[in-house]
Amino acid sequence: MKLYRSGPHTVYDLKYHLVWTTKYRKPILTGPLGFRVRELIREICATHQVQIIRGHVSKEHIHLFLSLPPQISVSKIAQYLKGKTSRKLLQEYPKLNKRFWGQHLWARGYFAATSGSITDEAIMDYIAHQDEDADKRGDDFTILDMK
Repeated sequence: MKLYRSGPHTVYDLKYHLVWTTKYRKPILTGPLGFRVRELIREICATHQVQIIRGHVSKEHIHLFLSLPPQISVSKIAQYLKGKTSRKLLQEYPKLNKRFWGQHLWARGYFAATSGSITDEAIMDYIAHQDEDADKRGDDFTILDMK
């Protein structure tokens, strides 16, 4: 059974795969630093009602599979995660400031991809056949035909 999440006036299932790397891909996320970044990510996600489905902290990058509420964009959660973890880690581990000058712990970009349980074709087919009786009534219309 599919587990949908709900909020006030919404029911949703929005999942994203998010990946980002350390600046210069330096392998620093080991030991206590790796555990601390994991704790920080959990705190930030809990604050914003983001559910972590699966995550992995590698020595130079982080993979997260997240379920986001509709009011939070992928770019906003990436900004929260990268910004707050960078700030906290650089404050708590002063030795990092020598390796990552200019308050930049993470590389500039990130990777994001959506995850879905159905294909684009299945959605288009569902919309096309939403109401079989609409054809008989003449209510059916096509906004944009993707074929």
